[in-house]
Amino acid sequence: LLAVSEELDEAELAALKFLSREQVPRSRLEAVRSAHDLFEALQEAGALEAGNLAFLRELLYFIGRIDLLAAHLGSSREQVERELQVPRAGGARVPPYRYLLFQLSEDFTKDELMSFKLLLDGTLPRSKLTPETTMLDIFIEMEKKGLLGKDNLSVLRSLCEKINISLWNRIEDGLNLFGQEEMLITKEERGSTGGPEGCLALPVAPVFPGSCNISSQLEAYKMTSRPCGVCLILNNHNFAKAREAVLEHKYLRDRNGTDVDAAALKNVFSKLHFRIEEYKDLTADEIRNTVNIFRREDHEDKDCFVCCILSHGKKGIIYGVDGKEVTIRELTTSFTVQNCRSLAGKPKVFFIQACQGNAFHKGVTIEADSAEQDASVERDVRFQLDCIPAEADFLLGMATLQDYVSYRSPREGTWYIQALCQHLESRCPRGENVVSILTAVNREVSRKTGERNAEKQMPQPIFTLKKKLIFPVN
Repeated sequence: LLAVSEELDEAELAALKFLSREQVPRSRLEAVRSAHDLFEALQEAGALEAGNLAFLRELLYFIGRIDLLAAHLGSSREQVERELQVPRAGGARVPPYRYLLFQLSEDFTKDELMSFKLLLDGTLPRSKLTPETTMLDIFIEMEKKGLLGKDNLSVLRSLCEKINISLWNRIEDGLNLFGQEEMLITKEERGSTGGPEGCLALPVAPVFPGSCNISSQLEAYKMTSRPCGVCLILNNHNFAKAREAVLEHKYLRDRNGTDVDAAALKNVFSKLHFRIEEYKDLTADEIRNTVNIFRREDHEDKDCFVCCILSHGKKGIIYGVDGKEVTIRELTTSFTVQNCRSLAGKPKVFFIQACQGNAFHKGVTIEADSAEQDASVERDVRFQLDCIPAEADFLLGMATLQDYVSYRSPREGTWYIQALCQHLESRCPRGENVVSILTAVNREVSRKTGERNAEKQMPQPIFTLKKKLIFPVN
């Protein structure tokens, strides 16, 4: 316990305290100043006992510290997931309601947190709504004031509806997933329908996070090879050749900020045990030749292949730095069973950061990853992207819908790649599958708004996966 406590930072301690509020008396919990204090409090409450650290394993799993499970508790993600699905006679568990609040707190943007504080000004003391106040702090204060509880979600719903309805949808979906639909009924609705009064009983062992009853039964792709596979990054920045050679590309800008994206991708996929191969400023033919090199490589002892393409583009197309076109379909089809037998039955993952339609010039703060300056981007969205082969085991993560633009900050990188890397880094340690992670990326990017003309962007994942795809961390 001492070894584990020394590995935890302040934010992780706050998360553990929040998740333990059903097990430790409130006054005792508020006196906790360190992870060591918390473990002592849990021992006093009977939640941690010699020879039975199941609750601690659950807590570490929920906050994504899988490394501590392996290093200090002799456990693994898979073992905890099995434990979470086996009913036990007694023993502490984090209720679904509290776990969902914790998950929700991690999804709040800074602006949404500020809006929450403004709406609660006058309801909660201002001393509890300082710039340092976190979303978990707010939930705790709301619980103290009787504004939030496992049978009292109406205030939370009202606030979320005012700020961002998708926040409430996450709670609603989660309660449905855990079989807790009745908790969505407000006190008023219970009174008018004659429904159950008071607190609702929660199951002893909820389904583990990031899954549902169906998906939890799905087999996962094997991801035990080290390295797990190749992560190929095609990073196009300098488009001087295109501007010189192709008249229609004379306005095609260099993709300043793309190296920030490439660095983020290298960082996260290195942690996920991929061998990184980066190629910069490739012409269309060089893109084809590079892809063919990896198509012909023997992937027999690997479990996955990832390709990240950072370039300008238009519908179904990416550009080489010479302004010539390469179809996305051509690149993905290179890794079908017929063209790359050593990847048969293994996931082939493509992340495409490029516009898929007309774009307009956005100055130096926000730029568009497209060649044109046509400002008419409000077209009908067509979802029939003919970009992946008609066979299993492909996943294509597009930065934007067909016909639409995507955005890039010259200093901070692209909206899509930055959100993708952040969510992979935070959610992969929890064992979330990649499809659910891309849904979270969709949510974050769709909330963003450009600084000039209130620009919006909506990513689009397309896949033919037949198993769960979970990138391993340990």
